[in-house]
Amino acid sequence: MAKTREIKKRIKAVGNIRRITKTMQMIATSKFARAQQAAVASKPYTETLFGLVSELAEGLGDVSHPLLEAPKGSSGKEVTLILTSDRGLCGPYNGAVLRQAMNLLRMTPTASSGEVEVVGKKGAGFLKYAGVTVSKQHAIGDKVSYDVVRALAEAYMQRYLSGEISKVRVVSMKYISAGRQLPTVLQLLPFDPPNKAAEAKAGSHKIYEFSPGAAALLGELLPAAVKATLFQVFNDAIVSEHVARMVAMKAATDNAGKMGKRLSRVYNRARQAQITTELTEIISGAAALK
Repeated sequence: MAKTREIKKRIKAVGNIRRITKTMQMIATSKFARAQQAAVASKPYTETLFGLVSELAEGLGDVSHPLLEAPKGSSGKEVTLILTSDRGLCGPYNGAVLRQAMNLLRMTPTASSGEVEVVGKKGAGFLKYAGVTVSKQHAIGDKVSYDVVRALAEAYMQRYLSGEISKVRVVSMKYISAGRQLPTVLQLLPFDPPNKAAEAKAGSHKIYEFSPGAAALLGELLPAAVKATLFQVFNDAIVSEHVARMVAMKAATDNAGKMGKRLSRVYNRARQAQITTELTEIISGAAALK
């Protein structure tokens, strides 16, 4: 009886776990749908702004902008911003981002000797355990606000232009599709539009007439591009976190269901053996009385 009672308790516990993971999967699916919509909606604006800044930077000639060039003779430190989650149970999401960040810090001495900022409690806990000094921890949550990201980007640009920092990198998870996310390192400052190199290889050069002037136009577009880029990075990180948690909770739910079925079979066999033993004892006792 003790064995069957123990198995029944395990079946009940596994059932409770399955209900919890199923609920978490449904919540993650709902959050993923909203976050994906926000991330996909902002991509056309960001990509168009990338292309415009790239073409504008190529056609400027002798005109330059401080945000496009590393400050000469600057003694400022480099800043590495790492985006992780506040909560766990999201599969390999945090592990992949933190491995990418640790590789960057190991391979780049200037990054390891600079400032390390982190978003998310999981990243802060890991970096503390790894002995990495965190200069600042940002509390963003899973609903990113453009005003918060804009203020953060403006602070980085102000520190960069004043020479306090010389470079800003962002380590995060890039959302490509629901089945594919990649940990990436993005150089935010000095700003390097990703379309610039591709267009240079293709040899496409367009001629523009700038109104207002090219320098003034670039001065307006570059800060907007930096803010839009950082906002897109946050959106990609959040949607990647939700899809990772959704997949992890689905796997946990399926595993709990399989374990429940296996325990049910074990319980039925134990119960059948117990009934057989009881019948054998009754028959043996009746035969002994004859």
